Amino acid sequence: MGRPTALAMVQVGVERIEPRELPLPEIGEDDALLRIEACGICGSDVEQFQGVLRVPLPLVPGHEPLGRIARIGARAARRWGVAEGDRVAVETMLPCGACRRCRGGAYHLCAKRRAYSYVPLSVAPGLWGAYAEYLYLPPNAILHRVDPSLPPELAVLFNPLGAGFRWAVEIPRTRPGDTVLILGPGQRGLASLIACRQAGAGTVIVTGLGRDAHKLALARELGADHTIDVERENLVERVLELTDGRGVDVVVEVTAFAVEPVRDAVDCCAPGGTVVLAGVKGMKPVPDFVSDKVVLKEITLRGAIGVTWEAYEQAIRLIESRRVPLERLQTHRFALRDAERALRTLAGEIPGEEAIHCCLLPDGEPAA
Repeated sequence: MGRPTALAMVQVGVERIEPRELPLPEIGEDDALLRIEACGICGSDVEQFQGVLRVPLPLVPGHEPLGRIARIGARAARRWGVAEGDRVAVETMLPCGACRRCRGGAYHLCAKRRAYSYVPLSVAPGLWGAYAEYLYLPPNAILHRVDPSLPPELAVLFNPLGAGFRWAVEIPRTRPGDTVLILGPGQRGLASLIACRQAGAGTVIVTGLGRDAHKLALARELGADHTIDVERENLVERVLELTDGRGVDVVVEVTAFAVEPVRDAVDCCAPGGTVVLAGVKGMKPVPDFVSDKVVLKEITLRGAIGVTWEAYEQAIRLIESRRVPLERLQTHRFALRDAERALRTLAGEIPGEEAIHCCLLPDGEPAA
């Protein structure tokens, strides 16, 4: 009898993803195996699928895993404080745990880190992505316990919501009463809005394009004081009008590929304010970026690439509290074999589908 296997969706080329059966690894004293309940899909998954984000193929995509411990070694169980059957959220990063950055708490900047969704099949045991029935948990995986009574499609929002708490609150140190501008109404823009509201922000403004009308409407439902369609209004003029000419205390830039919002962020920021850049641009330069504006207004300019332990914990506790209608973010659920359609739906390629957050549910047929 051969080794047991798991179904995994493997990306083998640009816009090419196929089902394969991959052998399940042997589990020792220090590692574990996770049975996936849900995997969230984000914009970087789409970029990876389209070939914009270069990765070593073939591999199993998926870096937002939620699941239950299927098998675990004794030392791993003590270290993580979990047992077989426990539900956990798994962080994207796999840091070394020993370098200066890791020991200083900045493990998401570890130079030796790996990350789920970016490790090829050639690295044993191959199950390094959550577009699969099972995920390998090495000793350096970082886990968070999650309420087992939550619907998996709701619990899996821990990742984008964690980014919201890190990028829109933790990094800029958003305080009660602050005015915040969020550039981009995607899942992480809306998550930033929710996080700012939890932090007590005084006024929150969210921007988008004409095609984002449904996202801007949801932003207003979730507490945005103002929304701006930048194709119909001059962004900088409107922001200055809404703030009596002062500008905003915090700008969170989470648009994909567009470089103009980086320039606009500086123009909209108040003296002494903070601009957080979290939307990647494909390494494109920003035309007409005037650094003197940063100098003269003493703006703090910060990049954001990862999520910290505390931000993930804040996100999970908020989801568990059920105080916010987070299910409004979760628009599409797909079976594992429908991973390609899920990616194309999030990319806006399926007519009539207005996606915000999509996820895969390997354990059963999705409800919607």
